[in-house]
This record gives sequence, structure tokens and C-alpha cells, in this order.
Amino acid sequence: MTRQGGPAVSKPDSDQNVSIPMAVEAVLLTTDKSVKPAQIADALNESLSVDLDSDAIRAAVESLNAAYEESGRAFTIETVASGFRIMARPELAGVLAAFHGHRASNRLSRAALETLSIVAYRQPVTRAEVESIRGVACGEVLRSLMDRRFVTIAGRAEELGRPILYGTTRDFLMQFGLANLKDLPEMKDAPVVKTNRIEAEESPEPAQTTDDGESSTPEVAMEGTQA
Repeated sequence: MTRQGGPAVSKPDSDQNVSIPMAVEAVLLTTDKSVKPAQIADALNESLSVDLDSDAIRAAVESLNAAYEESGRAFTIETVASGFRIMARPELAGVLAAFHGHRASNRLSRAALETLSIVAYRQPVTRAEVESIRGVACGEVLRSLMDRRFVTIAGRAEELGRPILYGTTRDFLMQFGLANLKDLPEMKDAPVVKTNRIEAEESPEPAQTTDDGESSTPEVAMEGTQA
């Protein structure tokens, strides 16, 4: 049976045959987003007539991960953006990269990555502060990052003109596999965020200056980024 607006599912004979870990796994397998424990608990409480809290969901996730590890499965449940998400094991990164390719259309330029890094470490931050660090105009780059939902408006500064403050989004945490901002690498690794999801490529062509004053530099491949 196909539910309107949702994934195709088979109608169960009885909810009594559904275990808590099985239900948690089903939720995570049918979404490409990070899901908070409380959200899973609410869904299970409503559908299975149980009384679960976030701790019960975390225990189910631990049970599932132990089973995955014991059986040598290719995936694991990771904590991402304060929620859970099923992801391929890190040691399979090379295999997946070879299969999917580098996805040239999904890359961030070096300028965009540097700008994103500054926002991540200094947030909330104004455009003027970002431009002061980078030494070039960053308006177009910030707009591009907002279009990709990595950066959002976080408020306005309490200073002359009340300039806009920028910060990172939940999508940013999900893309970089971070549970929260505390998981960012040490500041000494800035301005370029270094994670196992980023691969810088060398370009033999000289940098070109664009109309907005940015340099056209080598791009950075971001696995899984939506175009």
C-alpha cells in the first residue's frame, strides 16, 4: 500500500509484531533528514500505543548499532544535528566516491567554503566582518550560501545601521556530519573547514577575477550536497 505523500509501505498484519528497534529503523530508513529522538518517540507512541521518551529511542539506536556492527552491515546510525540519521560507514567513503563520482555540479568554490567557515566559527557575524577577514567583497557568496541553506539570517547587530547577522543552519550541520557547533574542528584549522566530506582539487588554470570581485579558484567537492 502506498500512503499519499509518503513512502511505499506494506500494511502490517498486527502492530504487535513491531519491535521498538524495528520501528526506529523504519523511520530512519525512510527519511534523508536527521530526526530528533523526541520526534521518533512521538511517532511510535501514537502509532504503537506505547509510552516512550527520548532515552528509550537512544537505547534502541544503541541496540541497532550493536546489531549492525556484529553482522558487518554497511551502515550505522550517527548523531547529526541533534538527531539520528542512517549513514554509510566511514571506511566505505572511497567506494561510494568511485561509484557516484565527484558530482561537479554540487561543488562549493574555495571562496564559498572560506566564507562558510568564517560564518561557522565567528557567528553571529556581519558581512562587513566576513569581508574584513577575507579581504574581498562577500555579498554574492553569502547569498549563494543562503540559497544552498547553509547560511541564514541570525538577527541584526546592535550597532549603527543595525547590519544583518549571519549564522549557519541545521542543513550545514547535517552536510558536515556535525551533531552541533561544538563538534567543529579547532579554530587553528580555519578558515577552511576540514572534514572527511570535503575534498579539495588542484586546478592547473590561473585564478580569474569575476564581476563581483571574487577570485575563481579551485572548487571543493561536497559529498551529498544538493545542487
